[in-house]
Amino acid sequence: MKTNFYKTTKLTGLLVLMLCANFLKAQYDAQFTNYMFNEMFINPAYAGSNGAMSATLLHRQQWVNFSGRPVTTSFSLHGPIINDKMGVGISVLNERIGVLQRNLIYGDYAYRIKVQDKGTLALGLMAGVDMQVNRFSELKVNDNGITDPQLSMNSPNIVAPNMGTGVYYHTKSFYGGFSIPRLIDNQVSFNNGGAVKTSKVEFKKFTYYFTAGNMFTINDEFKLRANAMIKYVASAPIQLDLGANLLIREMFWTGLSFRTGSAISLLLGYQVNSQFLVNYSYDYGVNQIQKYSQGSHEFVLSYLFAYKDKKVVTPRYF
Repeated sequence: MKTNFYKTTKLTGLLVLMLCANFLKAQYDAQFTNYMFNEMFINPAYAGSNGAMSATLLHRQQWVNFSGRPVTTSFSLHGPIINDKMGVGISVLNERIGVLQRNLIYGDYAYRIKVQDKGTLALGLMAGVDMQVNRFSELKVNDNGITDPQLSMNSPNIVAPNMGTGVYYHTKSFYGGFSIPRLIDNQVSFNNGGAVKTSKVEFKKFTYYFTAGNMFTINDEFKLRANAMIKYVASAPIQLDLGANLLIREMFWTGLSFRTGSAISLLLGYQVNSQFLVNYSYDYGVNQIQKYSQGSHEFVLSYLFAYKDKKVVTPRYF
């Protein structure tokens, strides 16, 4: 009896997590502690902002040891074109939450405007597809030899369009952005083995992102990077992400960040050279989930390509 109760409780928790992910699909965006290195996924106007072709790979293991936890991998490639007047790129994301698997592929475009030779203002658009499937066949629900036939097969593979928009301004040491990365509310309901998909624009379900950051030069040895992100969606608490990172001798990164209602994070990084960055972060949860997990781990690899006629002379700060 105790074993069956444990299995049932574990399965229920997994299904609740999966169903919540489905229900909130339109509002839900993958969460990254190192978002400042992959901002194109939430703001298309970020495309081309690094002055050269840039590739970033992020992998996040969230809530380690928690059953059905999110495991997320994203890749972005973007750069400027037409004498830095435009930026283009592509973003790809794969995520597993319980038996839910999501794949997102987006193309990004930014129109860039020079502002008094000090900064650049960019207006961006992104468009792509969201794909998801529930792999019910992976669930182990046998109880005394009885199997639920409704959980013996996977759900249909759902493909839905989406698009987003954003504004991004940056100088050599400062950046600020505003974006709505998912404008279309895609809802999926399952009935008798089939799937019904609805897609519409719901203003009250938009997720708004406000981001800002600045690099302060303390002296020749140390620089301090401060960054902030505000995430807002109607009928939900505002989430604030604050961080500060110290760059030592243009080589080593170390810092802390705090996400309201979620986690305190330690960040460590190594600037291999002016083009290649390796970064790691550990999140310690400040909510109830931390009791059942060992925190979250995140890894970042970022490479900034140098054009033949344009050298990269400073490390990538944002």
